[in-house]
Amino acid sequence: MKEMRDFKREIADVLAGQAQIKDAELSADDLYELLEIPAEAGHGDYAFPCFQLAKALRRSPQQIASDISADGYLTDSNDVIEKVEAVNAYVNFFLNRSAFIRDTVEAVLINRGKFGGGDDNGLKVIAEFSSPNIAKPFHIGHIRSTVIGSSIEHIYKHLGYDTYKMNHLGDYGTQFGKLIVAYKKWGKREDVEREPIATLQEYYVQFHKEADKDPSLEDEARDSFARLEQGCEEEMKLWKWFRDESLVEFGRVYDMLGISFDEFDGESFFSDKMPRFIKEMEDGGILVESDGAHIVDLAEYDMPIAMITKKDGSTLYITRDIAAAVYRKENYHFYKNLYIVGSQQILYFKQLFKVLELLGYDWVDQCVHIPFGLVSLEDGALKSRYGNVVYLEDVLNATVDRTREIVLEKGVNTEEADEIARKVGIGAVIFNELSAARIKDYVFSWDKLLNFDGETGPYVQYVYARAASVLRKGKEAGAADPADAQASGVEIDYSYIESDAAFALARLIHSFPGSVLLASERYEPSYVTRHIVDVAQAFNRFYHDETVLVENEDERDARLALVYAAKQVIGIGLSLLGIEAPEKM
Repeated sequence: MKEMRDFKREIADVLAGQAQIKDAELSADDLYELLEIPAEAGHGDYAFPCFQLAKALRRSPQQIASDISADGYLTDSNDVIEKVEAVNAYVNFFLNRSAFIRDTVEAVLINRGKFGGGDDNGLKVIAEFSSPNIAKPFHIGHIRSTVIGSSIEHIYKHLGYDTYKMNHLGDYGTQFGKLIVAYKKWGKREDVEREPIATLQEYYVQFHKEADKDPSLEDEARDSFARLEQGCEEEMKLWKWFRDESLVEFGRVYDMLGISFDEFDGESFFSDKMPRFIKEMEDGGILVESDGAHIVDLAEYDMPIAMITKKDGSTLYITRDIAAAVYRKENYHFYKNLYIVGSQQILYFKQLFKVLELLGYDWVDQCVHIPFGLVSLEDGALKSRYGNVVYLEDVLNATVDRTREIVLEKGVNTEEADEIARKVGIGAVIFNELSAARIKDYVFSWDKLLNFDGETGPYVQYVYARAASVLRKGKEAGAADPADAQASGVEIDYSYIESDAAFALARLIHSFPGSVLLASERYEPSYVTRHIVDVAQAFNRFYHDETVLVENEDERDARLALVYAAKQVIGIGLSLLGIEAPEKM
């Protein structure tokens, strides 16, 4: 994989050889950290502040900046620096545009879809995300974990990690005892088969209404769950049926979103693995009895108690999650174990990780909770088929339908409208989820979602399609595919693309790998989202300012190479978000 030159590093290295910098005894690493990007474009591409040199050199920062910028060594000793200017106490560096654009575009042409990524490093990253409860509605609130987790997994995979996608289904607990009791009393198989989730949800609601009048139903539910834990045939058969029907319905949504999983082992998978850890807690002296229940007291860590078993001996989420974490480490040897779960569970994960630490598992710092904010709907934005629960499938279908109307209004061929509406509609939903910092709450808005002109998914997809159209027209005019031309050794004259618009676009292409890396380090897909919006806007400015398909073939080929690079970066960015990039719109 071809790596791009680090022009900031090269400037630091050149600057380290300048006489006055040597006198001040600043290393290239020191200078690298001090170099800034000027706020104003006219002040160069990098700026070096001279304040730190004043004491060592016993001159004013302004005079030092003036002396350094006057030294011809900075421009004569390399092909990186085009010119140097002093502005007050700063030395401003202007890059050699031809060298910069050449290196940037060639890196994209050579690496193609792997640009901004990394080679396989053999490190396993587990991403647990989505994780709905079976027999419960897969509603709009689930979208955040689903698409944030999917994007984070895509980003790590692009960077060379061996990723593993886990859907830790909520398929265990007393609620299933309630559901089994409700089905036995009021259920009909044909109703469940016709509409599984909606029908099972109705039974669950009915159970609670009846339990308010007859509390003995709660005892029946606990007994039913106990039999399920013991593996009794009737309860196991019903539970498995509810689970299978739920997965079919969930699968339709995952297919629409283009998301797949490597594993669907839910909480139930760990039911026979919990006794080991309860014994470990007992042997370690951290499990204590409290009113018949068993707990880990976390008061000295400023946290509430962690209940491990209830009075009746039944287990809780944390019991199963302890077993799950150890199982993952022992079987997958993960480098990172990521939990993409809402911010409401921040305290819970602190408790979970502390209990694992108290058990002596020194790898617990490799477990990371990635929280996110809540999504809410505008009043009347979407009426659910089932009362106050807004199904995610309904939202996705409605978005695609609305997108189809917009696409047809824009005069798109009817035969292509369905496919474009699917890609753009689903892409709009995903992009909307990933456009802001994940921790922020937000309100779902149709107007913002389907805006083809704002900083939205449809806008970025449209720019991608526009770049694809330019490249097709270039091919029709006789131009070779830029990446194929590069591979065959064809020389491109980059002096034709040194304009301000071309250089601004190239700089954003060049910095894309940094945004991908930052997104992985901070578990924040919005860095990618914002970056490809910037690339799309810069491409539009370049496309507006300059004619790409000119008669001069060398000039045309150079500009097509930049178009190719921009399209490639937008396409990679969309794929990291889990969004399809349409070649036509």
